[in-house]
Amino acid sequence: MQINVPMGNGEELFNSVQLLLIQLKVTAIGYAPKIVGAIIVYLIGQWVISYIAKLSQRMMKSRKFDISLQKFLVSLIKVTLTVLMFLAIIGMLGVNVTSFAALLAGAGLAIGAALNGSLGNLAGGVMLMIFKPFKVGDLIEAQDNVGVVTEIGIFNTVILSPENKTVILPNGALSTGVITNFNTHGNLRVDLKIAVALDVDLDKARQVATDAMLTVPEVLKSPAPEVHVLEVGNGMTTLAIRPYTIQDHYWKVYFEVQEVVKKAFDEQGIAAPVPTRIIINKS
Repeated sequence: MQINVPMGNGEELFNSVQLLLIQLKVTAIGYAPKIVGAIIVYLIGQWVISYIAKLSQRMMKSRKFDISLQKFLVSLIKVTLTVLMFLAIIGMLGVNVTSFAALLAGAGLAIGAALNGSLGNLAGGVMLMIFKPFKVGDLIEAQDNVGVVTEIGIFNTVILSPENKTVILPNGALSTGVITNFNTHGNLRVDLKIAVALDVDLDKARQVATDAMLTVPEVLKSPAPEVHVLEVGNGMTTLAIRPYTIQDHYWKVYFEVQEVVKKAFDEQGIAAPVPTRIIINKS
C-alpha cells in the first residue's frame, strides 16, 4: 500500500495524515483476526509437536530402538511438523503457500542432489539401527574388514581391527553388503588349517590335535574342539582345526592353538608335508 502525501497547506497535510491513519486502522482490523489465529495455531501447534515427539520417543524406546536412532527420528519428526505448521500459518496470513512450497521443494531437490552419497549413508544407518544385524561390541567382517564394532552412527560405523586400526565403514554400502557377525550364538569358532603328510595316521593326528587344543585355557570344552579332513591332494592332507572360544579370547586362541598343535605334532612324530615338484624333461 502506497499513499502519496501532497505537499500543500497545513489542512491538506492534516487530512492526508487522517486518511493514512484510517487506512492503517482498517488494515489492522482486517488482519487482526488472521494474526490472532496465527498465534493460536502456533501455540497449539507447538504443543501438538511436542506431544507427538514424546509419544514417538516412548514408542521407539519400548521397541528398543538404538538411542542414536531415537534422537535422529525425533528431531526429524519435529522439523517436519514445524515446517508444516509454518506453512499453515503463512497460508492463514494470505501468503501464496503454493509458491512457497514449490520453492522449498526445489531447494530440497538441490540439497538432495548435492548430498546424494550422504543421504544413502543416512538411509543405511537408519536400516542398521532398525534391523540390528550387529551391535556395539560384536566382532564382524564386512567390506573385507574384520574388527570389533565400537560405534554405530547415523552415517558411518566404526570398527577396531585386530591391528588396533580404526576402520570407518560408510553405512550405505554396509547395509547392502554381506555382514558376517561372529557373535550371534555367544561363542566363536576359530577356523585354522594345518597340513600333514599323506601317510599320517589321521585318527592319531586328530586325537593329538584335540588334546593339544584343550591345553589352551581359553579353548572351550563345550562345544568341543573339532578336527576334520578338509582336503587331500597336492602331496598333503589338510586338516581343519576348529576350537571354540569367546570373543575376548579369539585372537589369543587363533595364534596359540596353531603353536601348541604344531609342537604336539612334532613330539608325536606326525610329519608335515614335504613340498614336491615334478619336472618334465622334454629334451
